[in-house]
Amino acid sequence: MEASESAAIGIVTVSDRASAGTYRDTSGPAIEEFLREVVTTPWRAVRRLVPDGIDSVRDTLIDLADRERCALIFTTGGTGPAPRDLTPEGTIAACTRLMPGFGELMRMESLKQVPTAILSRQVAGIRGSTLIVNLPGRPTSIRMTMQAVFPAIPYCLDLIGASRIDTDPERCKAFRPPQ
Repeated sequence: MEASESAAIGIVTVSDRASAGTYRDTSGPAIEEFLREVVTTPWRAVRRLVPDGIDSVRDTLIDLADRERCALIFTTGGTGPAPRDLTPEGTIAACTRLMPGFGELMRMESLKQVPTAILSRQVAGIRGSTLIVNLPGRPTSIRMTMQAVFPAIPYCLDLIGASRIDTDPERCKAFRPPQ
């Protein structure tokens, strides 16, 4: 990536109501706000608002990874046990490899706050040189889980050949092994 280029980061809100315009999306903006606080590398948000469903999620993730060349994609919404909560299935269909540690850590952190965290089905995976991470749907939960997993994300992006992303160590101390 040249100095004048910026990394693309996908932000996908999965919601029947928000995509229909009957509900205001607050989750996508919460993800972007967190990223603006911690990421110091130039980057640009590539936003999508899609209805619940395997196909809508899968197709959007494939487009963001393959056509938009996003280094990183976050989804929000659709990770619970309700019949229309199909974001994990769409994510799995788009990924070539899963990264189970992300979901495990997010659930572990969420369990410190609410016992219903065990109902969460967030997954993460890789498609080419793109890392895809499912986040919860509530802005407070988004911030908590992003704070937990983001320290590992820059190094993961390095390992999969994605655009380099650096963080403000005062806000998020990313781990990279000594060279």
